[in-house]
Amino acid sequence: MTVQKIPALTLLQMTRPGFLIITVMACLLGIANAAAHQTHIDGWHAAFSLALALMAHASANVLNDYADALNGADAANTTGIYPFTGGAGLIQRQIVNLPQTRQLYGVLAAVLMAGGIWLAARTTPELFVLGFIGLFLAWAYSAPPLALMCRGLGEATVAVCWTLVCVGADMVQRQHFALDMFFPAISFGLLIGNILLINGFPDAPSDAQVGKNTLVVQLGTHAAARVYAWVANGAHAALWAWIYVKALPPSAAWGLATWPLALWASYALVRHAQTAQQLRPVIVLTIATACLHAGLLAVGLVVK
Repeated sequence: MTVQKIPALTLLQMTRPGFLIITVMACLLGIANAAAHQTHIDGWHAAFSLALALMAHASANVLNDYADALNGADAANTTGIYPFTGGAGLIQRQIVNLPQTRQLYGVLAAVLMAGGIWLAARTTPELFVLGFIGLFLAWAYSAPPLALMCRGLGEATVAVCWTLVCVGADMVQRQHFALDMFFPAISFGLLIGNILLINGFPDAPSDAQVGKNTLVVQLGTHAAARVYAWVANGAHAALWAWIYVKALPPSAAWGLATWPLALWASYALVRHAQTAQQLRPVIVLTIATACLHAGLLAVGLVVK
């Protein structure tokens, strides 16, 4: 069976659609930052850049499932917390196979590159550079020989990627690169990195078994939980610092409203770090914290 014959619902499931909300929030934050700089928002370009960002995220998820099927991580995973960890699981349940997964990734990547070239030609050539970096990191995260997710670098890579999604959505609207695009994006990117970090706790036994050395595998649960807390607090401290030095307006402090949620999640993770099956509420809280942070920060940037 080729990818064309796979039911549409299954194709959607292969992309892990539940996680795509974080990309929607990333684009919203980038567009809000552009609006905060008195930029006229082009609705069509905004919609097209969002569609491309979602396609990039979807293709990265498909590639990740392919890579984790090859290295055996998903097949060995008996402690994952579905649907948050352990991949889509469609290959392991023999609903789809490896060639179909590879083919879907190829289709998504090809459409993504064509759309990115068109959008860059319509807005700014600098988008070519940003898009190339994003595509490279998405590939390097999962695929050999780099497979950054297996070297304790996956969490940092994810944080960088979603920072760049914010910057890209901003750049499409402003049609040039500016350093201030990073100011509202960094705290959000760090919180997204924490999503991957906490997802590594229930998967750690199977990851270690197949040599997938995530931060949790390398550091152990106690140390990894402390890193999570440092990152969660550091993200909010970074936002406070940008406001303090007037790199962001005072109204951006709306984003700090998620700091108590980050503290709560950090405490819960430290408490239950060695009982991974109790982490489902903390995983949900981590995702909610990142999304709410982006949404509140976006509002704060626009409503001054």
